[in-house]
Amino acid sequence: MDKIAHDVGDIQSRLLDHRPVLQGEIRYFVREFEDKRAFRECRLLENINKLVTETEEQVLPRCTKNMGTDLANALSCLEAVNHMAQRIQQREVETQQSILLQEGMEKRKNDWEDFLKEQAKLKEEVDDEHVKAVSRLTTQYSEMKKDLAKFSHF
Repeated sequence: MDKIAHDVGDIQSRLLDHRPVLQGEIRYFVREFEDKRAFRECRLLENINKLVTETEEQVLPRCTKNMGTDLANALSCLEAVNHMAQRIQQREVETQQSILLQEGMEKRKNDWEDFLKEQAKLKEEVDDEHVKAVSRLTTQYSEMKKDLAKFSHF
């Protein structure tokens, strides 16, 4: 029975205990990574380090210099465009003001002509009233003269 128990234990450890197999796989993976891939990874890291150093020492200052000059040129162009836009806007405002002044002058001229027509009409009415008043007074004075002449014969 001991033999059977021992055989069952061996079978169980082989079927259910995976530690020896996993340890072998882990050792194989570590050996593969350290031996074969380590050199490749180191070379990649060295290349990346060289690229970053070159970029920092050469490309970055050149880009910064170019950016400074290009931004200065762009700024001067934008200032010139802004000045031109302001001049165009000023001309537009002056044109609108000129148009408004002309319209105002025409309106004032039409108002003045209407005023003069109204004054002429009022003058005619006053003249008519004056003529009527003069004729009434003339009639009244001539009657008074006749009455005075009648009284003076007595």
